[in-house]
This record gives sequence, structure tokens and C-alpha cells, in this order.
Amino acid sequence: MDLKGNKIFLKFLETSDTEAVLNLEVENKNFFQDYGPLREGDFYTLEGQRNRIKRNHEAMEKDLYYDFGVYQCETNKLIGLIHLSGVVRGPLQSAWLGYYLDKNHNGKGYMTEAVKLIVSYAFEQLNLHRIEAGVMPHNVGSIKVLEKAGFLKEGIARKNVKINGKWEDHQTLAIINGISS
Repeated sequence: MDLKGNKIFLKFLETSDTEAVLNLEVENKNFFQDYGPLREGDFYTLEGQRNRIKRNHEAMEKDLYYDFGVYQCETNKLIGLIHLSGVVRGPLQSAWLGYYLDKNHNGKGYMTEAVKLIVSYAFEQLNLHRIEAGVMPHNVGSIKVLEKAGFLKEGIARKNVKINGKWEDHQTLAIINGISS
């Protein structure tokens, strides 16, 4: 399934995308490290990425995790990743949004478009009620992406996520199905 925008499209990652995902991770290793968890050595191997994609498919089959590649329409090149994780059903009907983009493609509106596409998918196809995202407060660019997509700030989660080996505060933002900002 592809979700098509003007500049980018999203598609579920397949094992055939392993090499492109590995290249994205390796080329942006230092850049992504400032915003993500410490990675084990096998993460940066074809086998590590293939296993990651397979695990994510298994989680998708269980309605727990939805993993998409962000592809540039003009080139069909993988330029980022976006996912819904921690999907909860029952009375919550919610998920967490995570994403990252190749450092050479920041500031061009690609991720704002990707966030809008995945939110539409989450609300219209998965029937979720609420999507949350957490961003380190100094990551102003990412906060702007979420706000442009309709997310509202809700507060600071103190020492919430271990980023690059250190517990970091996160600005929590959320969007609710059927409620505009």
C-alpha cells in the first residue's frame, strides 16, 4: 500500500528495501544518533536491517506497529522512515508517532507531508482516536513539523526517553481524530 503526497509517498517497508534502509541509517548515523537510542553493532548490517523489517512486519500483523519508508516522488529514493508504534486498542485507540529524515532533505516540507499522510492513514484506515509524539524540547524543527500537521503541545515528559545514552525530557504533542487545532 502506498500513501501518495505531492513531494513524497509512503510505503510499507519490505525486505527488498533492506539495502536502502541500511544506506539511510549508515549515511545519517551521526545525525540520527543525537535524536535516537544507542544502536548495537549489528544494527548497521544488512542482516540487522532485514531482521528489523521482519520484526516490524510481525508486529504489524498483530496490529502493534506500522512502519513506512518515506520516498521522494521525483527520484523514488528512500529519504526517511515514519512509524506508528505502541498501538493500543480498546478504550484508548491510540499510537505513538516516530520519524526521521535524511539530513540532506530537512527543511523541504517532506516530513510535514509524511506526518499528514500517516495521520490520515491512522484515522481513516486504522480508526485510531489519538496519536502522540514526543520530541526533545530543543528540536524546534521537529516540533514545527508536528504543529504544521495539526498536533498540539500537551506538556513535558521529564527524563522520558533514553537518547544517545542519556535520559531526555520530551515535549509531548498529540492530535485527536475529528478535533482540529
